[in-house]
Amino acid sequence: MFPPFSCDVSSDHSHRRRHHQERKLSMLSFWRDGLERQLAAVNASIETLKGQMERDAQKES
Repeated sequence: MFPPFSCDVSSDHSHRRRHHQERKLSMLSFWRDGLERQLAAVNASIETLKGQMERDAQKES
């Protein structure tokens, strides 16, 4: 089917493209937020482990 003569096809295409880009940006931001939470948890675990290792080293000396 062809679009009606009064319909601006390029405008419709740019609107759909913009909507797709906004959804993609939202998805990527969601993924980044999750990765940032995981990275924060790993960093906290590393710091805790380093602290424990330093404490153990002090007890041994």
